[in-house]
Amino acid sequence: MNNRTDIRPGSTMERVNANLARRYAKERRFRRMGMGAIIISLLFLTLLFSSIISNGYSAFWQTSIQLEIHFKAETLDPDGSRDPGLLSAADYSSLVKGALRGIFPEVKKRKERRKLYALVSSGAAFRLRKMVMSNPDLIGSTARIWLPADDDVDMLVKGYIDRDKPEAERRMKDFQIAWLERLQREGRIEKRFNTTFFTAGDSREPELAGIYGAVMGSVFTLLITLALSFPIGVAAAIYLEEFAPVNRFTDFIEVNINNLAAVPSIVFGLLGLAVFINFFGLPRSVPLVGGLVLTLMTLPTIIITSRAALKSVPPSIREAALGIGASRMQTVFHHVLPQALPGMLTGAIIGMAQALGETAPLLMIGMVAFIVDIPAGMMDPATALPVQIYLWADSPERAFVERTSAAIMVLLTFLMAMNAVAVILRKRFEKRW
Repeated sequence: MNNRTDIRPGSTMERVNANLARRYAKERRFRRMGMGAIIISLLFLTLLFSSIISNGYSAFWQTSIQLEIHFKAETLDPDGSRDPGLLSAADYSSLVKGALRGIFPEVKKRKERRKLYALVSSGAAFRLRKMVMSNPDLIGSTARIWLPADDDVDMLVKGYIDRDKPEAERRMKDFQIAWLERLQREGRIEKRFNTTFFTAGDSREPELAGIYGAVMGSVFTLLITLALSFPIGVAAAIYLEEFAPVNRFTDFIEVNINNLAAVPSIVFGLLGLAVFINFFGLPRSVPLVGGLVLTLMTLPTIIITSRAALKSVPPSIREAALGIGASRMQTVFHHVLPQALPGMLTGAIIGMAQALGETAPLLMIGMVAFIVDIPAGMMDPATALPVQIYLWADSPERAFVERTSAAIMVLLTFLMAMNAVAVILRKRFEKRW
């Protein structure tokens, strides 16, 4: 056998090898470009998450000041009746002011006293009232209690306010910083886990603001969205895929469903404003209207994913069911639908995750209102977590910046959890034919 490996110049083999070398070089360049695109995307994603986490992790900790509170009977319950109405209306802020004056008796001027009282949050009085209302036996006693500090104090302790700047360029006065340093030396200032952030509604004061009201508003809204969009979307997908005749009318419906999936979400907000609020007269800023609007928005996604799940079921299952005498309805609901249900659930969860992160349609129906109370039902005024983030991002206080980032972290956690559930369901229940 001739093992000659020499290739004559200009021969076909030489041209083939040259072309192969160029193709391999292009392939290597394409791989490097793809890997570079992935690395750049991961870098930007890391930068985004690093920025959010660095700005928001401190919101999970809140500065507190320990004061010796004397629950004076002459202030809270002068007649000793323990009447809940009188106890609720008592002047609890005077207890906080008295405790501060006890620590700093040298502060005499009215202006300086106002600055002294400003070290403690205005919500401290509400906390003391809650304590007395739940335990009236506190009246007449003295106790050391940790109370929330003002947001400026919190920012100073966390290092967001530079103490070395000139006094005119920062929100805290020199004598206020001196008072805080004295409290720190006495062990009266401490950073504690911020339970208020998870248990309170919105507030004008950053140290009192929480996401619980927004989370409950999102929960009620998503419950309505899931209860309406999933059965309607699955029913529409089953009809279009299994029973609808192929004609111009069904083609028109399919085209419009695909088009609706690409419509900007704010258009659905305008539709909800025109139909549900202006025409049907439903109240603004309630989870019921928000759920109806998000149902319209997520229906195309659920219909498309449900149809894809139905298409993935092999035709042999349908043929076998029909061959043993099952009706068309029995074939679909007893054999095809159970096999397609995991894919439908995955699509529904992805649609719910999309609805959870939507802001624009909820703004259009008035869920941008300032809501302090925690919603207890679907007809109570409420806001949603993305809208709460939008409201806080527009606030000028530095303390709201960290709470905005912290709320984004909570929202991203919910979104990743929902997507993880969708992946787990798909991996666990899907069947490969």
